[in-house]
Amino acid sequence: MKKIFIVLFLFFLFGCSKQEIVNYPAKEGPIVAFGDSLTYGNGVEAKDAYPALLEDMWHREVINLGISGDTSLQGAARKDEIAKYHPSFVLIEFSANDFFKKIPREQTKAALEDIVDYVQNIGAVAVLIDTGGNSLMESYKKMIKQIAKEKRAIYIDGIMDDIFNNRNLKSDSVHPNEEGYKIIAQKIDKALKNYL
Repeated sequence: MKKIFIVLFLFFLFGCSKQEIVNYPAKEGPIVAFGDSLTYGNGVEAKDAYPALLEDMWHREVINLGISGDTSLQGAARKDEIAKYHPSFVLIEFSANDFFKKIPREQTKAALEDIVDYVQNIGAVAVLIDTGGNSLMESYKKMIKQIAKEKRAIYIDGIMDDIFNNRNLKSDSVHPNEEGYKIIAQKIDKALKNYL
């Protein structure tokens, strides 16, 4: 009996130590997609950008706050606009432009942490999205994953994996086409459906 009690205690202890997501279960409210051109939907019509596709899939309002060309620093500078929508979840998608513009990773890390802190402080669930797709951005993937772990945010891995090097899924050298954005939406849906 004593052994059973010890086993149950250890199970309870380690089960409860599992990292919890800040602000989850989420409050009521729309979902905000906050990012750069991949969120904005460069290369396709607005209805085919991944936030619009997710809105159709989830039957929930998904607000697109993507701005083409934005770095994580520019995202951090405009983070206050998120609060006016009183979101339940915020999808945070930055880093590709930081890579292309050779912004020091320390600055990218600080900016992403700033955005996550802000999102959590306004009571929403922060979702950090790794762009992926390019092996040269592997260090960004590790950084974003680590931030998510430390901040107790949801992490979504490599939305551009299997797209970036496939010309049939791209509208130009960087951005997806309609089929590519469908794949991104499916990846995000798969990662988040158990939270919604």
